[in-house]
Amino acid sequence: MLKLIGASLVIFAGTFIGMQLGSYLAHRPLQIRQLRAGLTLLETEIVYGSRPLLEALASISRRLTGDVARLFARAAELSAEEPDLAASECWHQAVQYVWRDTAMKEPEKEILLQLGSVLGQSDREDQQKHLKLALANLEHEEMNARDNQRRYEKMCRSLGVLSGILIVILLY
Repeated sequence: MLKLIGASLVIFAGTFIGMQLGSYLAHRPLQIRQLRAGLTLLETEIVYGSRPLLEALASISRRLTGDVARLFARAAELSAEEPDLAASECWHQAVQYVWRDTAMKEPEKEILLQLGSVLGQSDREDQQKHLKLALANLEHEEMNARDNQRRYEKMCRSLGVLSGILIVILLY
């Protein structure tokens, strides 16, 4: 009886790990899509709304959800707390702070850091060009993430269950 309970727990643990890995793969395209929506809103706020960057970031953070909203909120907080800090530095610190909690990978981080290096340092048209470039790069990364999700999500979940079964077979 004890062996059966132990075997069930091992299989459950393997299944849980597989489900978590599959969930991670499913969250990445979603978060990239949310990030693209946030940058589109930022472009609208900068180009058409003529709002200061601090207000635009705070407004966008209220419209979004999850880790992406935290990114915009953190950048707005840093900008409000330390007015001497450049917008690019606030953005960089916000990306570093929020990134460990996201499912996104290094290419998306590099895109955001490149965008942050020019954020708030030029006129509206130049800002719009940089935002469009970042959006195009993120669109490419989203396609890659969706492709990886299709390719590997089901495999991760199946491997989780099968690895749990394999461990049970090897132990008993």
